[in-house]
Amino acid sequence: MKDKRKKAFYEHFENLAEKYPTYRKRYGYYWNRIINYCNYFIHEDNSVLEIGCGTGQTISKLKGKNKTGIDFSPKMIEQAKNRYANISFHVMEAENIELEEKFDVIIISNVVGFFENVLDVFESVKKVCHKDTRIIITYYNYIWEPMMNFGEFIGIKTKTPQQNWLSTNDIENLFYLSDFQVFNSSKDVLLPVNIPIFSYLLNKFIAPLPLFNSLCLNSYVSARAMPVKKEATEAEYSVSIVIPARNESGNIENAIKRMPAFGKHVEVIFVEGNSTDDTWEKIREVSEKYKDTHDIKTARQDGKGKGDAVRKGFSMATSDILMILDADLTVPPEELPKFYNAIASGKADFINGSRLVYPMGKQAMRFLNVLGNKFFSNVFSWILGFPIKDTLCGTKVMFRKDYEKLTKNRAYFGDFDPFGDFDLLFGAHKLNLKIVDLPIHYQERTYGDTNISRFSHGWLLLKMCWFAIWKLKFK
Repeated sequence: MKDKRKKAFYEHFENLAEKYPTYRKRYGYYWNRIINYCNYFIHEDNSVLEIGCGTGQTISKLKGKNKTGIDFSPKMIEQAKNRYANISFHVMEAENIELEEKFDVIIISNVVGFFENVLDVFESVKKVCHKDTRIIITYYNYIWEPMMNFGEFIGIKTKTPQQNWLSTNDIENLFYLSDFQVFNSSKDVLLPVNIPIFSYLLNKFIAPLPLFNSLCLNSYVSARAMPVKKEATEAEYSVSIVIPARNESGNIENAIKRMPAFGKHVEVIFVEGNSTDDTWEKIREVSEKYKDTHDIKTARQDGKGKGDAVRKGFSMATSDILMILDADLTVPPEELPKFYNAIASGKADFINGSRLVYPMGKQAMRFLNVLGNKFFSNVFSWILGFPIKDTLCGTKVMFRKDYEKLTKNRAYFGDFDPFGDFDLLFGAHKLNLKIVDLPIHYQERTYGDTNISRFSHGWLLLKMCWFAIWKLKFK
């Protein structure tokens, strides 16, 4: 049975090779949606492998460098080589990949249903992955199977041999069995053919909405290698902790005195921002007082806003891991080793603090602020496509190497965020990083007043929500 099914697929794709340009032109609108999705997560310096590349039309339109395509159809690979001399193509079974290179991004687009054994393919894929490789799979939503079969019956869709129809849970389970973890999934396309104006409006504005989105044709999952279990507390990485400070004079010394030792080395970077009290003088005093016991850097920001201060501090950082600690110390410095352990152990690429899990100090957050934070967490969970409990917690952690990539891609969203939280969250999302919430015990201030205005900043956040919806959901 296996040989018979494989032969049917082989004959189907060999025949399809003869009319592939016509096939891709006919379904060009549909395939361009997939290409646009993948290109959102691919960056110009990524090396890219496409498994099941056909005649190379998809990978030729993908971003990245050192692009490679493999397919088991010799006719298709011959056509690909003739068309795209700058891309490396190989005739190869997906279940037995034999390539020396390891790739940053691996695309498996609309062919997972044709594999005889998906688990064998995922096991084979491991040979061309490094620890930061991202795998993007696109496949049909299984609820469309009757409609696709009907389309073949009436002749508006190319007939294919019987294939696998996998749910997102099926894909996630197969990845898990192959030592990968799925960390992002989404759907798009309600109408896969181009009806001018109507298809644009339906797929751009209606398809992303709740309920409608579950009915979309295309399903996507992103996966990464399962982290190797190791002692998370081992002193493997150095850490730079950026502390933006505006009118926080009474908290500066406590930030140093309460800072625990963790990691290979801790570098503390104070960035003072337009204070009206003696915060800058206090920073200089503390820096001198503790210079023999702590690695402290100081700077005054050039612009305004916490986001500008964070970017200034990160540009000065020299360590492997970057952290933000608000100078009000409402997030206790004593909890920073938890963030280190989570990212150093490979459990995530980006750690986002969450103040909305544990009980907080009575005066730590006013009631309207709690409601606002919960509202924005729900909105941004929908926008980003995965649950995120607290978008506005000041403590966020990522690797410096990823932040450097984020800065190169900042132009996509622009310099729109005075807080810095969304600049990092959106940037991490576009890098296809695994983002994980880490609950913290949110404390009351012991000095000074908050720099946040509930209403003016709330209005600004609403505008940022709309901006994010437009760039991420209605892209």
